[in-house]
Parts: sequence; C-alpha cells; structure tokens
Amino acid sequence: MARSREPVGEGPADASPGDDAGHSGDAGHSRVGGRPRDAGLDEAIILATRERLAKDGYSRMTIGDIVADANVTRPTLYRRWKNKLDLVVDALDYGFRKQGDMYTVDLSQLDGRAALVEAVRRVNPAYYNPDAMVLMGNFAGEAIRTPELLDVLRRHAVEPRVALVERTLGQLQAGGAVRADADAHTIATICFGSYFAAFYRGEDSKRIPEQVVAVLWPGIAANP
Repeated sequence: MARSREPVGEGPADASPGDDAGHSGDAGHSRVGGRPRDAGLDEAIILATRERLAKDGYSRMTIGDIVADANVTRPTLYRRWKNKLDLVVDALDYGFRKQGDMYTVDLSQLDGRAALVEAVRRVNPAYYNPDAMVLMGNFAGEAIRTPELLDVLRRHAVEPRVALVERTLGQLQAGGAVRADADAHTIATICFGSYFAAFYRGEDSKRIPEQVVAVLWPGIAANP
C-alpha cells in the first residue's frame, strides 16, 4: 500500500531559500562561508514534532503545524529533514537519547535481581515521555495507511528498549546469576508488554518492575 502523501505545499519544493534567516546545512555540518547549524532550532523542531505526534497522530500532523509551533520557517526544517517520515525517525531517537541521559544507576554495580528490576524499569515506554503510550498507539493506528511507520516504531522505539533487557539478562547469565537456559527474548517481551497491559487496564505502572521480577526471578535465577 502506498505511503500517505503530504498535503499540497508541504514539500521542500515549496521552500524559498531566502526565508531561512541564515540557518542551513546538513546534519553536523555548516555551509561554506555560512553559519554553523543551530542545534537550538533542531531541538525546537523535534520537540514540536513530538507534541504534534501525540496530539494529532502522523497523518494529521503537518509540516505547517510543526514550523508554526517551533517558530521556524519551512526552509529551516527542510534543510535538516527531507520529509515528514525522516523527521519522525529523529523525533523518536531524540526521546530514547533523552531517556538514556536520565539513567543514574550503573547496572553492573547491582546484584542480579536488582539489576533486572532496573532494566525492567528502563524498558517502560513512558520512562522519559508520559505521552509515549498514546504516541505508540497513534503509530500502530497508521499501520494500514502508512505501513513503514510501524517499522520505524519497532526499530527506533521498541527494539532499543527490549534489547536493553536482553543485554542485561545476557550479562547476568554470563555472571552466573541467571540460568543459562533462560529465554532472554521471551522474558524481555513479557517485561515490555506488562506496561501496555497496565496502561489498558488503567493501572499504575510504577510498581511493575518489582512485581514482574518478583514473579520471574524464582524461575530464572541460577540460585533462587
């Protein structure tokens, strides 16, 4: 199925080079003889995109809304991202990077059970963004009209989180805290899915890490 198209006037051909007020260039580079790329503008656009995704969803979100919210021009945006899908990819990656900045505990300094509890805490989609569940629901709702969007969600928002739990389990297995035959993939999937179950049941997710590990640990610990 073809990807949903931007409304007329949303593409870079609509941009006039004179509107950019000096901000241009590829990611991480500046124009020869021009100004360096302004990271503050990048972040303003990304934040506006994240808010619009949660509020309007991918299909209803427009470049016009984003540039208005970010108080920038279309050329400023299109010199950084060639289309809406590329912008959304970076918006998702931004959230995961910001989540990583919030980690204050070194898992290697914890005992096995405590390390797994912390890993399950970090797999929470809403760890950084309270609107993450709604955002993911919006992406899933676009699966028929824009199937590549679901793939973007998997690669940039789901797999990095689930992989964190799998890596933690692998390290615990290597250190002898978790049974070598424990299925890390399935355990990580259960941990991730528990947050969605809590969301749809209207339950508080704060206790999920301790509760889930309390159930799993007796069956996976090398010395329960």
